Amino acid sequence: MTPARIAFVLGGVAALAIVVTVLVTLATDVRFWPPGDSRLKAGLHWGLVAVFDLAVVAVAVLEWNTWVLPRPSSLLVGLLLSAVGAGVFGYSVRVMNQVETTGQAVGELYTDGPYARSRNPQYVGMLIGLVGFGLLANVALVVPLLALHGCWLVLLPFAEEPWLREAFGDEFERYCEAVPRFVGVRTFQMRE
Repeated sequence: MTPARIAFVLGGVAALAIVVTVLVTLATDVRFWPPGDSRLKAGLHWGLVAVFDLAVVAVAVLEWNTWVLPRPSSLLVGLLLSAVGAGVFGYSVRVMNQVETTGQAVGELYTDGPYARSRNPQYVGMLIGLVGFGLLANVALVVPLLALHGCWLVLLPFAEEPWLREAFGDEFERYCEAVPRFVGVRTFQMRE
């Protein structure tokens, strides 16, 4: 088995494990995400994320530009989407406290800045960045890994929302009514 295939398998196992922990959170009373103050749950989640991230980078580097996407257009569009995604993600992270971003604590309900347009702008930025990275790398083995990552990013808000409803009650309900979970028409409407 080649190093790229080994990295692919490791990344796939890590991503599937994350998806399973989120699904367990959604289907049972066991909460893996957000981890709250549990070091074990935080370590499990972020350890799996680290394995996944390293695996995706390894596959991309080892198999760089071996797929069928035309260059330089896929390279340019990939760079643009990666930059936009990183910008949206970075701006959203800067607005929020680190322990809240990592799911370790409930602080305040953020409703300003990027959170006035999307309840999950960090995930929106990551999803845009994933598409950009896939175009940039131009590697067939990266696509299923990025799809698994996208899957867990789409599931995470559903695991977080009960936690946020419990913490913020009616304030969170009003926020949900006013702002889309990811991106919607309301995201682009002008605000007074």
